[in-house]
Amino acid sequence: MQRTVLGFALTVALTGAAARADDLRDAAMFLFAPLPSTTPAVADNPITRAKIDLGKALFFDPRLSASGVFSCSSCHNLATGGDDNIETSIGHGWQKGPRNTPTVLNSVLNEAQFWDGRAEDLKAQAKTPVQAGGQMANTPENVVTTLRSMPAYVEWFRGAFPDDADPVSFDNMARALEAFEATLITPAPFDAWLNGDEGALSADARAGLTLFIEKGCASCHKGVNVGGHGYYPFGLVENPGADLLPAGDKGRFAVTSTAIDEYFFRAAPLRNIAVTAPYFHSGKVWDLKVAVEIMAESQLGEELKGREAQQIVAFLESLTGTLPPVAVPVLPAETSATPRPTAEVMGK
Repeated sequence: MQRTVLGFALTVALTGAAARADDLRDAAMFLFAPLPSTTPAVADNPITRAKIDLGKALFFDPRLSASGVFSCSSCHNLATGGDDNIETSIGHGWQKGPRNTPTVLNSVLNEAQFWDGRAEDLKAQAKTPVQAGGQMANTPENVVTTLRSMPAYVEWFRGAFPDDADPVSFDNMARALEAFEATLITPAPFDAWLNGDEGALSADARAGLTLFIEKGCASCHKGVNVGGHGYYPFGLVENPGADLLPAGDKGRFAVTSTAIDEYFFRAAPLRNIAVTAPYFHSGKVWDLKVAVEIMAESQLGEELKGREAQQIVAFLESLTGTLPPVAVPVLPAETSATPRPTAEVMGK
């Protein structure tokens, strides 16, 4: 796509594996950026230790769902790349969701959340699956009743939101979840290389990075999250087919109701992509090399030659990072006032 947007990077005169290391790093620093070394700040939500700890408890608590079965971690499993590694997620009543679940790792760095960008930030995103009928199927009122029924949660909310007269609220639940999720930053070998460690990338990964820039992949997949910003049509040059691009899912059009946004999706962030199969919003492709080849053909009109696809994969594998230690919390016990799970768990 519009390779001219690469500007400076394409004037560096990269010449494949023969490119000077400094030139390649200069181009990469122009297009990308190392992950921050501290938790990123988020708008209208100062992050504190108490808020992070509360958010972690909420992230793992299935009682935010009406059935008491599904938690945030059900779809965003931190042990498997921050997603669920299935085609599309399973939710309330064992319903199958319409799209593949994006990873929660580094998601605070995205321009917006969800494939269509319908949530402006992680606070807005946190509220959506809790209320979605096919996911957690709960209501804000029932969530608040559940949390208020457990004295430990009441105490934790007071500690996390000491200036609020009524700290246990649906909005504060979302703020706490955002605070915890903002800590899920995964520094990778690519970051070490950007910061000057020449040995952090293999020769194949450096060749793959060169191809990633030269072929035009970085036109859409750029920035600190190597994507996560901007909306682009899937099938810019060649339609990938109805299996990968279901006709009934018109992408960002569902948010904007603007015809030009039909089949536009947010550029996927590529950090940890090697451990978050399957790929695309439809979740139909399980092999990363195949996904790279499809993107080259559909978006760039390129047929990758020889080892090119595998070299790009080697670069993408350098984006697999290290998750900060996350201990599964011990959650407060229910009380007699805690709403009972709905019986509507099994599908019809």
